[in-house]
Amino acid sequence: MEVTVKIERFDPTSDTAPHDVSYRVEAQETDRVLDLLNQIKWYQDGTLTYRRSCTQGICGSDAMRINGRNRLACKTLVKDVGHSIDVRPLFGLSVLRDLVVDQEPFFQKYADVLPWLIVDESQTPERERLQSPAERERFDDTTKCILCAACTTACPPFWANGKFIGPASIVNAHRFIFDSRDQGAGERLRILNQRWGAWGCRVVFNCTDVCPRGIQVTDAIEQVKREILQENL
Repeated sequence: MEVTVKIERFDPTSDTAPHDVSYRVEAQETDRVLDLLNQIKWYQDGTLTYRRSCTQGICGSDAMRINGRNRLACKTLVKDVGHSIDVRPLFGLSVLRDLVVDQEPFFQKYADVLPWLIVDESQTPERERLQSPAERERFDDTTKCILCAACTTACPPFWANGKFIGPASIVNAHRFIFDSRDQGAGERLRILNQRWGAWGCRVVFNCTDVCPRGIQVTDAIEQVKREILQENL
């Protein structure tokens, strides 16, 4: 069948504003949107610019707005979006070219929550730091994050104020705050106990709705808020 793919294009070297360009592509219902973008780039317009890497929904590189919703192009099938497909860059981050956005602010906020295991290195254990299945289960959901930025760029508070640390950063803080081996929870909670930390969340649920990994993002944020209150008490 023939599919029409409308893409928002922007080349900062020649364009003063974004504009739409439509392409007609032969496709199967089981093709992915990424397959269509590849066809366009390889056979119709080599200037089309977008990110992609593993093509398996693991790296998170190809997050974009497809028919008005944040999705991974490598996981979105033609049969699920129809014969007319609208593709645009993520909201809330500046566009570098076409579907490629500047992710530096996103990754800086991720780094701000100290997303690594913090332990007292002077107390080296004689063996590995063990966890029970229940302790591991406590933060299992938030280990699934692939840093695609779909949740953060679907978040109205983030659109309204770029200072908000964003859902993805809070999710990754959650992963370590509730890790029984970690000793840095207090420091992370202090970072998130700020106006544009966890309290910037307005519980809209957009983040949970668009997460390609099915993470219960809003619930994780609420758990972090409760932990902040408990810490202060």
